[in-house]
Amino acid sequence: MTSIGIYGSNGRMGRAIATIAASEGVIVAGGGDAGSDPLPVAYAADVLVDFSTPAALESHLAAAAAARTPIVIGTTGLLNTHHALIEQAADVIPVLQTGNTSLGVTLLGVLVREAAARLGADWDIEIAEMHHRHKVDAPSGTALLLGEAAAAGRGTRLAEVRVDSRAGLVGARTEGTIGFASLRGGSVVGDHNVVFAGEGERIEIAHRADDRTIFARGAVKAAVWLAGRAPGRYAMAEVLGL
Repeated sequence: MTSIGIYGSNGRMGRAIATIAASEGVIVAGGGDAGSDPLPVAYAADVLVDFSTPAALESHLAAAAAARTPIVIGTTGLLNTHHALIEQAADVIPVLQTGNTSLGVTLLGVLVREAAARLGADWDIEIAEMHHRHKVDAPSGTALLLGEAAAAGRGTRLAEVRVDSRAGLVGARTEGTIGFASLRGGSVVGDHNVVFAGEGERIEIAHRADDRTIFARGAVKAAVWLAGRAPGRYAMAEVLGL
């Protein structure tokens, strides 16, 4: 039976993961939060799940690598420096990093990539997302995940075509760019809408999260799947066999 350790265990996601794990017969070996020693949890668990903060990621990766324990990273707001640390850790342990652990969003990413690959550059891509008023990063990790899927479908890198805001911009939209719009308010768990706008027609692919437990359920599924894998970097699509 797989046991998991939870970094960010006292947060909303951490508590939800513990609840889902218990309901599915997965053992919670322990947890930790900012300021606590991550090593004991890393040694106690078969696999780790991190929904803490970007600032804590370096110490959590170091603990996971020291204990040779796989880790699922769902923390958002990561920078290039964090991804470099993830790549280093993936040399010695299995690491699954994602902007969203929802199984529905994982499938959405595949659909977005396929649509982008089949539609021409004259189809403009815009991604709109809305979250609760307390969310601190924008665009959301999920929006960026979808943007990366769209960019990959077009054979480019998101960093080369990303436009976060059109405020203050002068002139027409640049062909091939991928735009982002972020809304914050109320208690919205997470809404994402990817728009492919062509001449005279429009395709919209959307996902609405009504309950935070969908992320917890996906995180537990990913953790069980990751346990025992070879070192390397993995994605949620592989969990679903996509």
